[in-house]
Amino acid sequence: MYFGKVFFMLILICDAFDKSLPNRLKEFGEVTDDIARLPEAEIALVRSKTKCTKEWIDKATNLKMIIRGGVGMDNVDIEYAKEKNIIAVNTPEASSIAVAELAFALMIAMPNQIIKGHEGMIQGKWLKKECKRTELYQKTLGLIGSGRIGRELAIRAKAFGMKVIAYDIIAGANADVVEQKTFDEVLSQSDYISLHVPKTPSTIGMICKENIAKMKDGVYLINTARGACVVEEDIVEALKSGKIAGYGNDVWASDPPESTPLTSAPNVVLTPHIGASSDENLLRIGDIIVEKIKTFVAEKK
Repeated sequence: MYFGKVFFMLILICDAFDKSLPNRLKEFGEVTDDIARLPEAEIALVRSKTKCTKEWIDKATNLKMIIRGGVGMDNVDIEYAKEKNIIAVNTPEASSIAVAELAFALMIAMPNQIIKGHEGMIQGKWLKKECKRTELYQKTLGLIGSGRIGRELAIRAKAFGMKVIAYDIIAGANADVVEQKTFDEVLSQSDYISLHVPKTPSTIGMICKENIAKMKDGVYLINTARGACVVEEDIVEALKSGKIAGYGNDVWASDPPESTPLTSAPNVVLTPHIGASSDENLLRIGDIIVEKIKTFVAEKK
């Protein structure tokens, strides 16, 4: 509600953000994390946990804006929000470095046998012979999706002396740091494959038995994109056969996953959807949220 030169509103923080954010938002009105006040809220801040479905939006009878802190909007019914004249935006530029660094960490951990070596030491086992390593140097990294996160990962891979190739539905995306290839070329030519695509009808289940068969034997696969982009059962089968040498995964069909065969599969490094959870990234998300609300308020005056 607008009174003179001041715009008063209720901002509802639905998920976990940087602890400094509520105080930074007080200039715009009241800030709460009480989900029961959803019907009063004019702005709702969500991350991955909250699902802004039709039913959720129908409860938010006063809502004017949804800000999703992070990359992707698959947990927000954008079309229905639009029907209700609710602005729905996200903060994709904030998370690129955090997610790229986690993808790179998974890519380093697997061929260096870091998890196996660590667990062996904790158990009193000296697994020196069992922990055979391979280097990233002069290996080929294939990106499926070469947008903001893919670009950051490519820069880091090149610093390690890797060749980087990429497939993206946007022809020429970040061609200054990656060599553009077809989807099948990336699958067949890469020693490491990292997924950086949104959840869409064309990407759901894209890493399946048929496409795994096109990959090199002993390929390493990293997924910090969306859990639905892979068929977990096909990944497990390929891990058991050795077709896939290792699978690093941070994303799941649900948070947390209700059940997954990956937790009992060999040669996996699994993390609980922490790609965007760095302290620095949460601060960047907060900065962008503040700017978006400032713009929203200015346009309403």
